[in-house]
Amino acid sequence: MGGTARVVLLMGMLTGLLLVMGLAAGYLTGVNLVFTFTFALIMAVVLNIGMYWYADRWVLRLYKAKIVSEAEEPELHRTVERLASSARLPKPRVAIIPTDTPNAFATGRNPSHSVVAVTQGAMRLLNKDELEGVLGHELGHVKNRDMLINTMAAIIGAVITYVMWFTIFAGGGRRRDGGGGILAILAIILIPFCAMLVRLSISRGREYGADRDGASISRNPLALASALRSLQSAVRNRPMQKGNPSTSHMFIVNPFAKVSMRGLFSTHPPTEERIRRLEEMAKTGRF
Repeated sequence: MGGTARVVLLMGMLTGLLLVMGLAAGYLTGVNLVFTFTFALIMAVVLNIGMYWYADRWVLRLYKAKIVSEAEEPELHRTVERLASSARLPKPRVAIIPTDTPNAFATGRNPSHSVVAVTQGAMRLLNKDELEGVLGHELGHVKNRDMLINTMAAIIGAVITYVMWFTIFAGGGRRRDGGGGILAILAIILIPFCAMLVRLSISRGREYGADRDGASISRNPLALASALRSLQSAVRNRPMQKGNPSTSHMFIVNPFAKVSMRGLFSTHPPTEERIRRLEEMAKTGRF
């Protein structure tokens, strides 16, 4: 299944979970949920659109990233400009993050308002080809508008959470009798958890997509594979000490993990699998 089809399927699953959540909440509380859903939807849209619109400013400030000019970092700017041209994207702004932990991320609400940020640690650790691979990966995120997709998923997830808390605080005990009540209670408990897993799956899928497109942009999947190997090893030995773990999905590898994050609760797919796919791309020449 293609990446776009997979995202559509997962977004459909999130929407289905939201509908089931609404039915369960209505069954338990006996309340007309039109107003509740409308209020929850408005709150979720306002909060997440605000995040979508201002996320670049917030995350750059959070990590004390500094936008650098061509005069300050001429080689980095030339590399980003060349890769952006290859990807047929507007050249993003370039920022340096003052930390020794090697990593990188992209942010911005659309390609015309994007920022590519790399840490000082990454600048020192990676060679020229590896850094190009990492920057190509980040431009892959920009090209695929992953910030928008993550925001859409966050809106649905937030509405599900609001409905769960409404049901709990509404004390919906009127109709908890019988098998239907038990099923509704289970739905209220389990659906937010399932929605979280779907959102994490979307995040992992976007990383695979950015790897694939990044390799195509840089024309060097092996350099990106080598960079991922070096970055993962460095993060194990020197994880980021400051920052917000809720932003871990933005980075090319999880900067807060002391060990490789596997399984259902990881924002990133296993690095070994990402490397294997990139090496397969290099072998077949399909990138």
